[in-house]
Formats: sequence, structure tokens, C-alpha cells
Amino acid sequence: MTISLREQWLGNIRGDLLAGLVVALALIPEAIAFSIIAGVDPKVGLYASFSISVIIAIAGGRPGMISAATGAMALLMVTLVKDHGLQYLLAATVLTGVFQIIAGLFKLGNLMRFVSRSVVTGFVNALAILIFLAQLPELTNVTWHVYAMTAAGLAIIYGFPYLPVVGKAVPSPLVCIVVLTGVAMALGLDIRNMGDMGELPDSLPIFLLPDVPLTLETLQIIAPYSLTLAVVGLLESMMTASIVDDLTDTTSDKSRECVGQGLANIGTGFIGGMAGCAMIGQSVINVKSGGRGRLSTFMAGIFLLIMVVFLGPWVSQIPMAALVAVMIMVSIGTFSWDSLRKLREHPPSSSVVMLVTVVVTVSTHDLAKGVFAGVLLSAMFFANKVGRLMQVKSQAQDDGQTRVYTVTGQVFFSSADRFVDSFDFKEAVRQVRIDVSRAHFWDITAVSALDKVVLKFRREGAQVEVMGLNEASKTMVDRFGLHDKDGAELPLGH
Repeated sequence: MTISLREQWLGNIRGDLLAGLVVALALIPEAIAFSIIAGVDPKVGLYASFSISVIIAIAGGRPGMISAATGAMALLMVTLVKDHGLQYLLAATVLTGVFQIIAGLFKLGNLMRFVSRSVVTGFVNALAILIFLAQLPELTNVTWHVYAMTAAGLAIIYGFPYLPVVGKAVPSPLVCIVVLTGVAMALGLDIRNMGDMGELPDSLPIFLLPDVPLTLETLQIIAPYSLTLAVVGLLESMMTASIVDDLTDTTSDKSRECVGQGLANIGTGFIGGMAGCAMIGQSVINVKSGGRGRLSTFMAGIFLLIMVVFLGPWVSQIPMAALVAVMIMVSIGTFSWDSLRKLREHPPSSSVVMLVTVVVTVSTHDLAKGVFAGVLLSAMFFANKVGRLMQVKSQAQDDGQTRVYTVTGQVFFSSADRFVDSFDFKEAVRQVRIDVSRAHFWDITAVSALDKVVLKFRREGAQVEVMGLNEASKTMVDRFGLHDKDGAELPLGH
């Protein structure tokens, strides 16, 4: 379903504004934490989250999706920051954006159609687990007050929507944050709050050029990092876009999203921010809080900047227990519980792909590795399944002097060996006819297998005729085949 631009911005004003406020509150501690991971000042992550959210709201292809500084990207920056400093990171962020715009122009976002549903489910489940695990440090070696506050926060989040009238009017995560902050301040509870995460900036970001020499050496330093950041950022963004598509029952423009992510990172690099991408956790918070349009993403960035720059003393009083409760809600809501119930119902290969994606992602804390593992395994299972559908049947004609083989299915690298093994080369016949009108030869391996079959029969003294090649297969055979060319003979060892 396509939504007009006006509807994307103004179709859900109240819901988008309230959702944007909740998301902004959830973005602050994560942006600070990701800055610490990357080895930079907290304001680098906070400025990035502001800039990316605002730009992607305008230029992105997935309304309602939240993009900001992320942990997956922060981990890739550690070595660059350590070895070369912040300025090289800013230059790498700009170049990351350039690579992503190029990817969008070449429509590489459409490659998402090769990611199976099992991989997407595994990605979602792994991310839900990682989100939950990320909250455990806030619940370890703490006083009972923290557990009580977290439990109260969950009770508010899940109970408030059932209240008449107001239950549906205000997002329950926002109520949770406001109420628990008020309780903590009123009782003077000595528990960890947002101010303990790091110092909030007290000024607006300004435009600046990365202070690096414009030389080939600089490009050689930052290009490998930028390319990796671009790939991981787009992969996570495309996966998140697909998930938000499902949650909102709408479609997104993947190529435009690639370009939008690129523009966002370029703009971010010029105001002193680190590279970022889409965030599934915050995107789910946005959708669950009633956010649907571009306004929610835009206001998340605006609210974040206002809160950290102008309302810092108040924001710093928000107890981490309130945000932990919100993130636990996100973890529970993100996990596909239905996938566990259907493990036995789904084909074994689909379940294995899903579980491998989860295990690799959780064990490495790298979403890209998990998705790549799942996609690779899906491709292997698919190739094996399609290869097994290939059949070769035969029948004798002319009193046993002629053998007709009928090939059905797809012949390619996975089924080539079975194709060759289906022929009886020792049978004493004068003529062999191979009917491939119901088959398709996909690659050089398949053409090589056909060559092998024809040349082996000819070596045994039989005349061979290949019948029914479709146009695509005939083109492959004419270009790469050997059996119909002068001087063709079977390679030694076969």
C-alpha cells in the first residue's frame, strides 16, 4: 500500500509526536553507550542520533523507521578511532555515506529479496535476545530498589493501556518514564540514572569539515572502514525496513532508503557525529507507541537535541530502571514467539536456518555475520533441494539399438554430478538420444556435464543426439560447450 507524502508527514500528528518523544528518551542512553564503545565523546553519538533521525525522516524510504548511532556500527569504528583519532572517523563517516548513495543508485537495496523469511525471523529473534542481554548490566549488583522500579515500570507499560480513555491516548512507555522519574526524585532514591551514563552536551552542533589531509593516503586509511560501515549499515537498515513493513502493513522504497542513509551519514560527518543506521529496537518502540509517519522520526531527533542541550539537568534524573523496563518490553515484543511454536511444523531446513542465524548473531554480537550465515545456509539448502528435483528417465527403442534419455528439471552445479551418473555408458547401443526439452542448463558446470555425457557415449562408439534445448540453454551450450565442436574429446582422467 502506497501512502501519499502528506499522509506520511501529517496523517498521524498526535501519535507521531508522542512516539517521537518516547523514542528520543530511549535514544539518549544508547547513543552515549555507543559513543563509549567507539572510544569518542558522548556528544559524538548524541549529535549523530539527532542528525541521522532528522535527515532520514526527510530523505529515507521507510516512514516510521528510526535511524541513529548504533552498536553494530560503533564496534567497527574502534580501531580507526584508536589508531587515527576522531577526525578520521568523521571523514570515514562522510565516505560511508557516499558508498551508500552509490549503492542506492545501483538499486542494491533490492538484494533484500534474496534474504529468506527464516533469516529475517532469526535476525529478529537474535536482536531481541541481544536487547535483553544488554539490560542485564543494569540489573546486576544493584539494590532491591532497582528491581522494584523495573517491575513497576513493566506493570505500567503492560497495564496502562487497559485503563479507559487515557489508556489508548498516551503511550505507556512514556507514562512509565515520567512516573518512575517522579517517584525516584520524590523519594530521593540512590539509583543509577541517565546522568551517570556520561556528560550531556550543552551546545548545539555546528558545521565543520573533518580536519584530515586530502591525500590518497587518507583515502587508503578510511576507505576499508567506510566500505564495511556502509555494508553493515545498509544490511541492518534493509532488515529493519522489512520488519517495519510487516508491523505496519505498508511497503518501503529500499533504494531510496539506501540513498537516505547515505545522505544522513554525510550530514552527520559534517557536524561531528559518527556513522549510524536503522535501529530495530527503537523502531519497534516507535511503532508500539503509535508512531507511523516521517514526523515521528523527525521529532525523535528534534526532541533528543532539545532534551540533551536545554533540558539536560532534568533528563539526567531519569532512572535507568525506567529505560530498562522499556527495552525489556521491546525485547519481548520483538521476539517472534510464533517461530518457537512452529519449529516442528516448518521444514527442517527453514528451522535450521533460523536457529543458525540466531546462534551466530548472539555469539558474535554481529548482526551482519548472523545474516550472512543464514543467507549462505539458505542458498545451500535451496540449491540442494532444486538439484534433487532433476530426474533422468530412459527407454529403449529400435529393438534395443537406441536408448532415449528424457531429462526433467534444473541442471546446474548442484545437480551436475547426479545428471552424469544417471546415464549408462557401458550399454551396447548404436544411438543415444538425450531429450532436454523439459530441462534447463544454468551454468558452465551444467554445460560441462552435458559435454562429459556426450563425449563418453561417443567414446563407446554410440551416436549421440541432443534434442529440445531451449533458447537460453542453447546459448550456453553454443558458447561454452565442446561436444559439438571439431576436435572435441573427453579430458584425461574421465
